[in-house]
Amino acid sequence: MPPQPESGPRWYALPLLLLGASGFAAGWMLLALRLDRTCSWLALLAAMDMVLLLRLSRWPADASRMLLALVSTAGVIGLANGLIAGGQIGKSLGMRPWEAVLKIGPDYAWLLVQLATDRVDVALYAASLALAAWSGVVSGRRPTPSTR
Repeated sequence: MPPQPESGPRWYALPLLLLGASGFAAGWMLLALRLDRTCSWLALLAAMDMVLLLRLSRWPADASRMLLALVSTAGVIGLANGLIAGGQIGKSLGMRPWEAVLKIGPDYAWLLVQLATDRVDVALYAASLALAAWSGVVSGRRPTPSTR
């Protein structure tokens, strides 16, 4: 008799999600600093990446996957914007972005993010959160085709 597949969450899903979110935010920061733009369109890719990581770790397709996808996407957006703000200040001070983020503090980083964010960026961030919520519930509902 074949073993029954587990329907519960896997233990490695959350560390994988944390690693993927921080790696995506770091890549977003590097691209934004290279292009000298906020690259807010990457938020949509971040949402799909977070959903893909949850699907690959076989997290059950229910409200918890939707919530994790939403939280991780919002975390990537916030972390990337904070790193971009720190990177912009760090350029002028001769510091690395992660060093500058620790020096400028959250209030100044928030001010810089507000000044750099326009309506298109906000719309893309909202669309990415909606995409993460929708994909978090929808992805994984269909069974995979059998290889038999």
